[in-house]
Amino acid sequence: MVVVNRILITGATGNIGGQILSQLPATGLQVRALVRNPDVAGLPPHVEVLRGDLTLPETLDRCLDGIDTVFLVWVAPAEAVAPALERIAKHARRIVFLSAPLKTAHPLFQQPNPSRTRAELVERLIETSGLQWTFLRPGMFAANALGWWAPQIRAGDVVRWPYLAVPTAPIDVRDVAAVAVRTLCDDAHSGTEYVLTGPQSLSQFEQIATIGSVLGRSLRIEEISPEDWLSELPGFLPSFVAKYLLDAWAAAIGQPAFVTSTVAEFTGLPARTFLEWATNHAAQFRA
Repeated sequence: MVVVNRILITGATGNIGGQILSQLPATGLQVRALVRNPDVAGLPPHVEVLRGDLTLPETLDRCLDGIDTVFLVWVAPAEAVAPALERIAKHARRIVFLSAPLKTAHPLFQQPNPSRTRAELVERLIETSGLQWTFLRPGMFAANALGWWAPQIRAGDVVRWPYLAVPTAPIDVRDVAAVAVRTLCDDAHSGTEYVLTGPQSLSQFEQIATIGSVLGRSLRIEEISPEDWLSELPGFLPSFVAKYLLDAWAAAIGQPAFVTSTVAEFTGLPARTFLEWATNHAAQFRA
C-alpha cells in the first residue's frame, strides 16, 4: 500500500468537490484545486488554488505539476476528454473518477442518456491511459430534492410530481465525499469500482413526505402525468434531462431501489438517511 501525498481536485467549487476539500485536511495531505476563476472560488485557506480549464489542455500542466492523484469530475464536452487525460497521464499516477452506476443491473440506471454516454467514454479513455484508476458510482443524490421539490414547497403546500411510487436510495454528498477521500488517500483502491447509495429504498412520495414532516407541514402530494410534468418543468431542468429521468422512473416501477453498504464499509458509520439530509437542509425548503 502506498499513501499519496499531493492531490488535485477538479470540480472543487461544486457540491462534492467542496465536501472533499472540507474532509481532506484531517488526512494531512497537500491539496490543490483546479478552478476556472481563483478570484471568486472562495476555497479554504489550506487549499492551493490554481487557474485551469479541462477544456484547455495547455492550462493543465501547471496545475498537475507534482501531483500524484487526481479527483476528476467531468461535465465538459466529450471531445475535450482525450486531450485532458493525456495531460493528466503525463504528470499523475492515479485518478479517481466520479462516474455513475453504469454497470448496475437495475433499470433506473440502465436508460440511455447523454450523461451516461459521456461517462462511458471517460471510463474507456481512463482505462487505456496507463493511469491507475478508481471509479465512484453514486446513484441518486438527496440534493436533487432542492431543485425538484423545494420551489414548490417554498411556494405553498402542494407538490405535483410524476411516478410518486418509484423508489430510489438518495445519498448525501457528504457520504460520497467521505468515500472519495479514502480512495484518494490509499492505493489499495486502484482498479476498483464502488457503487454508492443511501441506506434506504424510499419512494418519491415518501421522500417528499419526509421533507414535510421535518418542516412540520402537511404537504398535499399529487401524482401528475409525465406530460403535465414536462409542461410544468422547473426552470433549472433542461427538457432532455427531464425526459431521461422520466424514462428511468418508468423503467423502475414496481422494483425496490438498489441499495449498497459501501459507505458504511468505508467509514465504519451508516450512510446518512434521507431524514438526516432533510433535517440538515430544512432552511432551504422554507420560504
